[in-house]
Amino acid sequence: MFPILTAIQTIQRDSAISFPMLGNFSINPPSYFTVFGRNIYFYGVLIALGFLLAILYCGRRSRAFGIEADDFYDLMLWLIPLSIVGARLYFVLFRLEDYLADPISVLYIHEGGLAIYGGVIAGLLCVVFVCRHKKIPIPAMLDLTVHGLLIGQIIGRWGNFMNREAFGAETSIFCRMGLTAPDGTTIYVHPTFLYESLWNLCGFLFLLRFVKSGRRKYDGQCALLYFFWYGLGRAWIEGLRTDSLYIAGTGIRVSQLLSLVLVLAAGAILLVQSRRTHDPAKLYVNQNTASNNKEEHNNG
Repeated sequence: MFPILTAIQTIQRDSAISFPMLGNFSINPPSYFTVFGRNIYFYGVLIALGFLLAILYCGRRSRAFGIEADDFYDLMLWLIPLSIVGARLYFVLFRLEDYLADPISVLYIHEGGLAIYGGVIAGLLCVVFVCRHKKIPIPAMLDLTVHGLLIGQIIGRWGNFMNREAFGAETSIFCRMGLTAPDGTTIYVHPTFLYESLWNLCGFLFLLRFVKSGRRKYDGQCALLYFFWYGLGRAWIEGLRTDSLYIAGTGIRVSQLLSLVLVLAAGAILLVQSRRTHDPAKLYVNQNTASNNKEEHNNG
């Protein structure tokens, strides 16, 4: 097994990419482009694009959750940089020996090496801090931000495509991805970055429909559904990857273990909540609407 993984890792950066299910189509995308003599990496561009579209979407949808757009934008000013730092630290901590040998490389995030769970953890802490400061219910803000998180994940995973990373072990399945080295050697692998992008797209479309149909019964429900859905998919997909982070001295994949914990915790809470009766008037958005109507009535 290990010689196979070594071969994959050796050819990945200069490999042409193909998908047999699309016929003879093959592409060899550059990992960066140059502007005024500086290399701009598509990995960073796609992550930035994901953040931008997520912010724009959530800003437009914020009032559906009872949150003013300005309050959401204030949160983003803190959340974006802290999430990137958290995602990088999470990755570095589980490969600490590699980075201790070359500490400055910790800053080379344009080359890849961001772990989504680190970003989520840092983002959650940021949400808690900002919501308490602004007196906004944390569950309501989480229901909004998980939509943006899914958008960022859908687009950001294509940065892995440009870097030829975050793919799985060798396979012969129909939707396999081919990596062809300059010498003509081809290895077919699971395109796990694609699996995760499509899985998140399905999750986003479900939540979009779920909210618009009026089925959201309590604040925090969308966040719980996100953690359950994402954790379920990530637990499966992580088992296919060849570049997982492991708990030191074990064969346990960190992200797979955390995903399973999320699935069990979110599933248990969703089950308990499904057996309770929820008053729609207690949703933060409905409380705000009632308060504003009362204020307008008094002023009138």
